[in-house]
Amino acid sequence: MTIANRTAGELTFLTALRRDLHAHPELGFEEERTSTIVANLLAEAGIAVHRGLAKTGVVGTLQVGNGTRVIGLRADMDALAMPEKADRPYSSTVPGKMHACGHDGHTAMLVGAARRLAATRNFSGTVHFIFQPAEEGRGGARRMVEEGLFELFPCDAVYGLHNMPGLATDEMAVVEGPQLASSDSWRVTFRGTGTHGAKPHLGKDPITAAATFLSSLQTIVGRVVDPLQPAVVSTCSLQAGNPEALNVIPDTVEIGGTARAYTSEVRDQLEQEIGRLARGTAVMFGMEVDYEFERRISPVVNDPDATARALAAATAVFGKKVLTRFPPSTAGDDFSFFAENAPGCYVWLGNGPAVDGALHHNTAYDFNDDAIASGVAFWTALVEQELNVNA
Repeated sequence: MTIANRTAGELTFLTALRRDLHAHPELGFEEERTSTIVANLLAEAGIAVHRGLAKTGVVGTLQVGNGTRVIGLRADMDALAMPEKADRPYSSTVPGKMHACGHDGHTAMLVGAARRLAATRNFSGTVHFIFQPAEEGRGGARRMVEEGLFELFPCDAVYGLHNMPGLATDEMAVVEGPQLASSDSWRVTFRGTGTHGAKPHLGKDPITAAATFLSSLQTIVGRVVDPLQPAVVSTCSLQAGNPEALNVIPDTVEIGGTARAYTSEVRDQLEQEIGRLARGTAVMFGMEVDYEFERRISPVVNDPDATARALAAATAVFGKKVLTRFPPSTAGDDFSFFAENAPGCYVWLGNGPAVDGALHHNTAYDFNDDAIASGVAFWTALVEQELNVNA
């Protein structure tokens, strides 16, 4: 069989794998089927397999030659708790769950790269293939780190890849500096005194307090944060009263939302200012307030040296179709926990036109299988350049 035929056969296999994973989505820390498939495919390729970090995490290790440099490559495996509405032969078979962010594709690409590298062995050093559970807000990366990922598998650098609708499948963006924002949650509860809606003077109305707070909240980004520093403060939940009791002013109003920033300084500022406005509003209306700010995910900031190495590999694969200027996303990714333990770089691989439901977290989203070959080629080139056999 020719190399071309073997390559075509592998792409057919990886496409089938990706579609099988898409049809059987699993949420964070529930990726039992997915992780078993990954572990078995790695083991079949002769790669040492470690299971159990963060419950369903898988780490494959491939050591070739006597090179001392060690790198980690990360793919996320989990799906989202949302229905798939598009009709495809491989649509989700699990009601209320779907791969709406392309983690099925990320998994298939890293499996493909691991299999290719195990077959060609054209490098000298060690590569850890990190298959992470629970990226979608459930803390999989943090838990892998807390359970000893980098003690068991120390890395000189770590790399992540995510698909990006709007870029062609033979395009990649590799950019130094901030790539994704911090992702933090905040909650405010105003505690007033409920009363009859016709006698508001006898109580302390938390709804009026909440309205004042919400209108003031947007002054943080508009008037407090440096205009040259991106930031987001969004209210995403508001719970108050009973629509069946429209003559009752409630005792409490519960408000929640998200805060995003690219630097630790702005992140601190958002936490402080949301709390200041909440407490000030409570004083203004003579009531109590509870405030909680939960730091969930740090910003993803690409290390200069790791970015230069990723850029060299991307250029070898994509040539002039590598973008070195690309706007960062205000979404978050817990790859940041890996990049806090080793120099990291997070790259964007094109997923094709952002049309017909191709946007992340859309009920009609689908990973573009044309990107599989590109992803495998990039991962392979990165390992072979990072762990150059002639170095």
